[in-house]
This record gives sequence, structure tokens and C-alpha cells, in this order.
Amino acid sequence: MNFSGKAGLVTGSGSGIGAAVAQGYAQRGGAVVVADFNERNAQKIAAGIVDRGGRAVAVKADVTKLEDIERMIAIATDTFGRLDFLHNNAYGFPPKVGAPARIAEMTDMFWEYGLNVGLTSCFRAARAAIPIMQRQGGGSIVNTASISGLFADPGSACYNAVKAGLINFTRTLACEYGADGIRANCVCPGVIDTPMTGGAFNLVPGMRDAAIAQVPLGRLGTPQEMANVVLFLASDLASFVTGAAYVADGGQTVDSGNVFSKFK
Repeated sequence: MNFSGKAGLVTGSGSGIGAAVAQGYAQRGGAVVVADFNERNAQKIAAGIVDRGGRAVAVKADVTKLEDIERMIAIATDTFGRLDFLHNNAYGFPPKVGAPARIAEMTDMFWEYGLNVGLTSCFRAARAAIPIMQRQGGGSIVNTASISGLFADPGSACYNAVKAGLINFTRTLACEYGADGIRANCVCPGVIDTPMTGGAFNLVPGMRDAAIAQVPLGRLGTPQEMANVVLFLASDLASFVTGAAYVADGGQTVDSGNVFSKFK
């Protein structure tokens, strides 16, 4: 993979999967905008890229705000003159909106924030990036979905709905803009060892071990392993891949979960 002469933007790239994608993109010659709600984390990742001889700029961006999305896209084009790759990766819930709950107990604030941070933000960023990519003759948009967009998780209706919506939104992007040379795909991670996942594990004793037990490979995935998939989808190696939802879950979803699986 070689991204020389190209520029990308990765949201939520101050840590986890996004950081690994931004670092990998720069390592392979691309210039990258490191966009994150946590400005200190964004600056740290961008500085590390520059220290290793890469090109990067950090941007504080709250993807629930339209003005921040438009500003980060503008910074990408103003700084690097183009935008070839957009990775919509940011997700999370601030404490003020509440905690996950079953549907009958879920608040409007929690639901609406989840849709905004995980789905509306991707629509807005893609909408801003598409005209730029059209003028250039093409580009690649990769969205971070989840296996939770393919199957249900009791207690996570908002996350399930957001990620399922993002998968089909990605397919529509692929249909509408393929003729412009714009490819749109998403990656569907399983349980990945990120700070956000670690925070969830800390809430429930034994949850980490239970999650690992569901994975045939016997371990959590790493941010770098997810970045490898994202970077493939962003690259010319995937030039005939669009509208795809790539599952990268260590085999977690291949088990039907029926009674016979207990005897494997």
C-alpha cells in the first residue's frame, strides 16, 4: 500500500483504531488530519507522526457539531490541497447523556446523541467530502461500523441501530457515487482492545474474559489489526471493492450460538 501524494482525514484518531489508521496512513506516505474531541490526544498522535518523518496536522473536532465537521474538512484541503481518504471512526458517549439501557428505560437524550455522533456525523462528513473527491476524480470513504450492526446486543439498541444504519448508508454512498470514482466501504470490528472497550470492561467484573471466550481466536483484536483492514479499503489494492461491510472479529460471529455449539 502506498498513499504518497494523497491526503486523508481520520475522526476519533486520538486513540484506538483511529490512531492506528492515521499512523499507518502516514507511514505509507500519506498526509493525514488527526481529528479528535480530545485535542491533547490528537496533538500527541500528530506529533508522533511528524517526528517519524510523516505529514500530519491535529484538529480538535466534536463530530456532533456541524461547524466542527466542516472546519476539519476545510483544514484538510487548506493544508494538503486535497482529500483522498475519509475515515468516519469517532464514537462515544459523554457521561451527561446517561448510560446504555434497555429500550423501555432509554432516554431520548441518549438515543439522540448516539444517532448524532455515530450516524449523522458520518452523513455530514461524507456530504462535505464528496464534492472535493468528485473534483479530484475519486476517493475512498471508510466508515467504522460493527458486528453490532449485523446482529443484536440486548441493552445496546442505540448502538445496534446506529451501526446497522451506517452499514446501509455506506452501501447507498457506493451506489450513488461509484461513477465519480468514489468508493465507500465499512469495517465491522468485533471486540477490540481499545480504551473505550476497556472502559466498558471495567464496569462489569468478568466481562473481558466472557468476551474473549466468544472469540474462536481466543483473544481480543488490536487497533492495528483493524487499521490493516481500513487501510486496505482506502488503498488502490481495493480498487474494485465498494459497498462492502468487512467483518474483522476473530471469528466471533461464525458460531450460531445454538445448543450444539456447547459441545465443540
